[in-house]
Amino acid sequence: MKKKLLAFTLALSAILCMPAAVFAESGARIDTGDTAFIFVSTVLVFIMTPGLALFYGGMVRKKNVLNTMMNSFIVIALISIQWVIIGYTIAFGPDKGGLFGGFDRIVLNGIGFEPNADYAATIPQTLFVLFQMMFAIITPALITGAFAERMRFPAFLIFILLWATLVYDPLAHWVWGVGGWLRNLGALDFAGGTVVHISSGTAGLVAALVLGKRKGYRTTPMIPHNIPFVLVGGALLWFGWFGFNAGSALSANGPAMNAFLTTNTAAAAAALSWVVIEWLHHGKPTLLGAVTGSVVGLVAITPGAGFVGLASAIIIGLAVSPLCYFAISIVKTKLGYDDSLDAFGCHGIGGMWGALATGLFASKEINPLGSNGLFFGNPAQLGIQALSVVVTIVLSAVLTFSILKGISLFMKLRATEKEEDEGLDTAQHGEEAYPDFAAQEGLSI
Repeated sequence: MKKKLLAFTLALSAILCMPAAVFAESGARIDTGDTAFIFVSTVLVFIMTPGLALFYGGMVRKKNVLNTMMNSFIVIALISIQWVIIGYTIAFGPDKGGLFGGFDRIVLNGIGFEPNADYAATIPQTLFVLFQMMFAIITPALITGAFAERMRFPAFLIFILLWATLVYDPLAHWVWGVGGWLRNLGALDFAGGTVVHISSGTAGLVAALVLGKRKGYRTTPMIPHNIPFVLVGGALLWFGWFGFNAGSALSANGPAMNAFLTTNTAAAAAALSWVVIEWLHHGKPTLLGAVTGSVVGLVAITPGAGFVGLASAIIIGLAVSPLCYFAISIVKTKLGYDDSLDAFGCHGIGGMWGALATGLFASKEINPLGSNGLFFGNPAQLGIQALSVVVTIVLSAVLTFSILKGISLFMKLRATEKEEDEGLDTAQHGEEAYPDFAAQEGLSI
């Protein structure tokens, strides 16, 4: 009996020790703290896209709320597949001339659970893939606010797929990929000022111009139908943005905690700044304005979150609201373009200011892996940041226009006037957010 018990004990011990031995051999460099931190950050960034669906959905008319939310939600599914098949390899595969990552990692070929020293030396490579996937998802979703209430769903799907592949993925390589030419030039973009916000904001403006104004724009009231939706969505964006910015350090370290602090501070400063401006301009502060202010503050701090200090974050946040408010209230009104939910006014303008502000306020004392900005003795950094802004605008504008025009050769981009009158919820999806059941059943209330 004792021999059997001893044999059983030894066998059990061997079985229990096997996984530990394999893990120790294949993942010796993995840091469990960093892994847990980036895992949580990935989940936080994921929730931003459903948050965006609520944020955008609340700002449209009730007949278009489901279409608007669908445009964000379906991007999660579409880009999740696109990213693992071809998006990741273009963005982070082995460099090809500084322009893209090639196709060595197509369908995640060669990607395992071991770390990749080029990008994240202490977390599994698959986790890095997933973290970056969340950025690839929310970026094209941001564009949808510019053409809300008027784009046909089939054309939208093709546009998003092509835009992600031809614009986002190469740009991500330029700025973040090892060997990317803007990265080699020294451009600083901690979490996506150029890659995410300027690219999507510019694309939104071009799409709004190509599709034209909504029927009744400036003549028919187009009032947000559900401000509580906007608040919940904005709160989820703020919540998720901590993973967006702090997680971009790819380690639970000092720059990550600095990014966490500067992110919250800039958002708070921008929210207060927007409320004051709106109060002075219109006589009353609004919840919509406060939420919008927090979002533009989050946008503005994104490129510099891990490179600038606390005082700089306050300045960046306070300054972005007047810039975006002016772009939305004055410039858009005078030029007359229909950026439905101000994707360009918030993300485009906010992203431009944030990228340039990084060139002003970046400090190597905050992050030794970064660079000093103009106010810390390095005026060249501001020039590099300005170049990255211009390059991003040109790339996104030219390719967005080309993609939309190419699609228009094969199918209609825009809903008909009848469909706009009916609402895209019914016309494109055959459902209603707020059905009148009593009317449908012939009942009186």
